[in-house]
Amino acid sequence: MPKETYYIGEQSLTFPNDVYLISSASVVGKKEGEGPLGDAFDMICEDDKFGEDTWEMAESTLQKEALTLAMGKAELKPEDVRYLFAGDLLGQNIATSFGLMDYEIPLFGLYGACSTAGESLALASMCVGAGYAKTVAALTSSHFASAEKQFRFPLEYANQRPVSATWTVTGSGAFLLSCKKGNVRITGITTGKIVDMGIKDSMNMGAAMAPAAADLIAQSLEDFNRKPSDYDKIITGDLGYVGQEILIDLLKKKKIDISNVHEDCGILIYDKEKQGTGSGGSGCGCSAVTLSAHYLPQLEKGRLKRILFVPTGALLSTVSFNEGQSVPGIAHAVVLEYAGLEG
Repeated sequence: MPKETYYIGEQSLTFPNDVYLISSASVVGKKEGEGPLGDAFDMICEDDKFGEDTWEMAESTLQKEALTLAMGKAELKPEDVRYLFAGDLLGQNIATSFGLMDYEIPLFGLYGACSTAGESLALASMCVGAGYAKTVAALTSSHFASAEKQFRFPLEYANQRPVSATWTVTGSGAFLLSCKKGNVRITGITTGKIVDMGIKDSMNMGAAMAPAAADLIAQSLEDFNRKPSDYDKIITGDLGYVGQEILIDLLKKKKIDISNVHEDCGILIYDKEKQGTGSGGSGCGCSAVTLSAHYLPQLEKGRLKRILFVPTGALLSTVSFNEGQSVPGIAHAVVLEYAGLEG
């Protein structure tokens, strides 16, 4: 007999078994704690080095604290977690490897740039949904200082930033997914393609990522046979103000209008006027901590019924940028629903 298939359309999937997001945690730095979402984060550290000697070690501590908090909320121990799906922005994923090795949990190290929160949740959902594990963790992080050091300039250089530039979020979001029922269910995913529109400005990540987000959102809506209004929110990760405008315009050209339901984590996390954050927030941690602190509580209480979570990433490195290559973009989508919808 032919086996039932769970792939939908060209790029989307559902799962043979239910997948629930049973716990999450958010850990951020001082600037994020001073922003509009400050009261919602689980932990805010006044010292952005988190007591460590280097920025990279500080980012590792972010991940360690976030995972510990998420497991504590779920009353789980490391041995209860079958796999970790995690990544960061740094070369060789060093924030992840040094931050998580003491847990001794099998690790899938991921790199999707700022889309890593979506990639990790998607792969973790596939693992649980296929019955390969009862409980897995998905997490990611970014740190303003470690990212600036790697991709742009040392902080001591004090370079001027154009208004199109986004501010890398210092933060880590951790999520526990399980076959055990919770208040939030992950019902599907859409995996993005690399989209390259030839953008070469590393200070305008929103413009580089928006085309990938538009392509992904249009495909996801088509695959699931949905309209924008079928979602309470369509949430991008880190397009900022510049990228949001481009995204909405690109989708309108496809006769898709998401303006009434669209929100961007990079816009929500900072007050750009008071905090001087340019176009908004970015980085792996941006969408992860905003989902954990801001959106999941609303889903858990049924204030939101269904959201499309779309973290976006710019796939560049210092090598590719210095060699004059463009900045390709990618996006991944995760459908999250209030479990009360199941009836």
